[in-house]
Amino acid sequence: MTVERLPFPTSLPVAPVVPSKQHSFLVHGRQISDEFAWLKDPNWQDVLKDPAALDPAIRTVLERENAYTAAVFDGTADFQQTLVAEMRGRVKEDDSSVPEPDGPFAYFTRYREGGQHPLVCRQPRDGGAETLLLDCDKEAEGQAFFDLGGADQSPDHRLMAWGADVKGSEYFTIKVRDLETGQDQAHTLLKTSGGVVWLQDASGFYYVELDDNHRPVRVRRHMIGTTQDADAVVYEEPDSGFFVQLGLTQSGAFVLIEASDHETSEVHLLDRTDPMAVPRLVEPRTVALQYDVEHHGDRLIILTNADGAEDFKIVTAPVATPGRAHWQDLVVARPGVMVLFAMALSRHLVRLEREDARPRIVVRDFASGHEEVIGFDEEAFSLSVDPGYEYDTAVIRYRYSSMTTPSEVTDLDLDTGTRILRKRQVVPSGHRPEDYVTRRLFATAPDGAQVPISIVHRRDTPLDGTAPCLLYGYGSYGMSMSAGFRTNILSLVDRGFVYAIAHIRGGTEKGWRWYLNGKRDKKLNTFTDFIACGEHLAASGYTSRGRIVAHGGSAGGMLMGAVANLAPSLFAGIVSEVPFVDVLNTMLDADLPLTPPEWPEWGNPAADEDAFRTILSYSPYDNVRRQAYPAILALAGLTDPRVTYWEPAKWIARLRERMEGGGPVMLKMNMDAGHGGAAGRFDRLEEVALSYLFALRSIEGFEN
Repeated sequence: MTVERLPFPTSLPVAPVVPSKQHSFLVHGRQISDEFAWLKDPNWQDVLKDPAALDPAIRTVLERENAYTAAVFDGTADFQQTLVAEMRGRVKEDDSSVPEPDGPFAYFTRYREGGQHPLVCRQPRDGGAETLLLDCDKEAEGQAFFDLGGADQSPDHRLMAWGADVKGSEYFTIKVRDLETGQDQAHTLLKTSGGVVWLQDASGFYYVELDDNHRPVRVRRHMIGTTQDADAVVYEEPDSGFFVQLGLTQSGAFVLIEASDHETSEVHLLDRTDPMAVPRLVEPRTVALQYDVEHHGDRLIILTNADGAEDFKIVTAPVATPGRAHWQDLVVARPGVMVLFAMALSRHLVRLEREDARPRIVVRDFASGHEEVIGFDEEAFSLSVDPGYEYDTAVIRYRYSSMTTPSEVTDLDLDTGTRILRKRQVVPSGHRPEDYVTRRLFATAPDGAQVPISIVHRRDTPLDGTAPCLLYGYGSYGMSMSAGFRTNILSLVDRGFVYAIAHIRGGTEKGWRWYLNGKRDKKLNTFTDFIACGEHLAASGYTSRGRIVAHGGSAGGMLMGAVANLAPSLFAGIVSEVPFVDVLNTMLDADLPLTPPEWPEWGNPAADEDAFRTILSYSPYDNVRRQAYPAILALAGLTDPRVTYWEPAKWIARLRERMEGGGPVMLKMNMDAGHGGAAGRFDRLEEVALSYLFALRSIEGFEN
């Protein structure tokens, strides 16, 4: 298939020149120059809370970058809107989630036609009219940005605690709503992570407070009717390298205080029935020991990597003596079979596991020990379990999709084996799965590792090397990339693109070892795996060198910067969203929100010379070379606390200063958003359309 010629200007506008200012520092005897360091506002914490606080000189740079990007895409507004209309046409605008039972009610979210934000609703469990509890379209009125962080009903169903971020900085303000009157109480809670866990008697709840450096470090208990000043500190994390979050066992008996970095975890229990409960430690933190806790009767169910269980196992321990000395194996470790998730119901243990990049659900009967496997036949697919609110149930809910099959939500009765399809994703503009092909390929990495690739293309797309390809990758933190259904990508696939996901090392698609072989001193594997995937797709006729557009975000944006330096001629273009490209400087700055917890992932270059030299060897900003580069589009957010705005700004400035041919390189800074970009579901499509327009133009060439 072909696409109409894109209406670009005949010549590119002149790119802005960002002033450089001499700045250097010494680390482990090595002098590091950073001529664009001045783009980091010394008052960056204030900017996260209020974008208007940004230094005017820096604002001028960002506005000029935005103006340049707009000029490069001048004349394409109609085509971009065509793409937006296509993608929006695949969205069921009045969509709703499947109601989730909780006591006398079932809770769900839905959207109104044309609405950008969710509506939180409930209805009587046995049927009847719905009640609108929270109208986020209304709450977002007058805000440049709005993101719902959580909407948690109290156990007695009289109140709802809900959190919202209106800056994009992920500082959430929590309010408490009376569900009888629909009115919010006067007291608000500031600088929170957005969600809560209620006490069993609904007299109050626990929440996580963020410090001035945006770290979730403190658990407070809020009693209804009091002010935030009166909220008792229940737990405070002393280690700046650990983040805190709250959880709740499926049984509802225990609140979980979970402290962790990227390789070590520690859990404290709070008796949910006791408003004055003191945290009780399960097992003290030990470097590289990870565990998650569930509860069943008088025992805890613990998912852990203890005792060399690299791909995790499940153990039990008495609630009274939960420490590691009392852990007994329930589901033994099996190398290459990674246990991803475990949920304890009253009579069944449900786990999600993955082997060779294929997920499956396994259900175990507690009484008999009998296990049943729920698997699927497609080569590449996505599978997840929805925990729900209930414990004493024999019904589990799972979601399935593939790159050709829209999402399906199914309830499975574990007693009878009956499956009920609760929802199938509707594509209003139409979708015929038989018109598409999805496959799982394997690329050979330089060291011989077999790297999975999930692909989808139209059945009539010629596989003779002429098709363009969008190749997506991430490869960090052990996160695996789902081979699920994505309606947006059809706007490229229907124009002849092959869409591919590279399941590279740094993720856990092939187990925990796959992750370990893509971090710290082995990080180079992540980049060479991605390049190998591109080369394999070209060698196999799915595309050809120079007709691949690479795409990644956050740590995947770092991947984009690295492969741009290492293999620029392989790619026609690179889309790098909120790119973590200034790795060395960020890992040297312990005051930044994410730096101390990131050291287990990347290494601490200040304390460890080997880590310093490893990071310096690949950090995209530090390795920009005097060579030709493909076209690059960087997308970022001013109030992003995860990848700060100055990282992509510095990277683009240095690329433009040093590159010798190729391009253009562009930065689009969202001045009203953070890490996730635009929050509204349709506003987000504008950003996707720009990325896809860039991909299409990269294949044609920007100066045609």
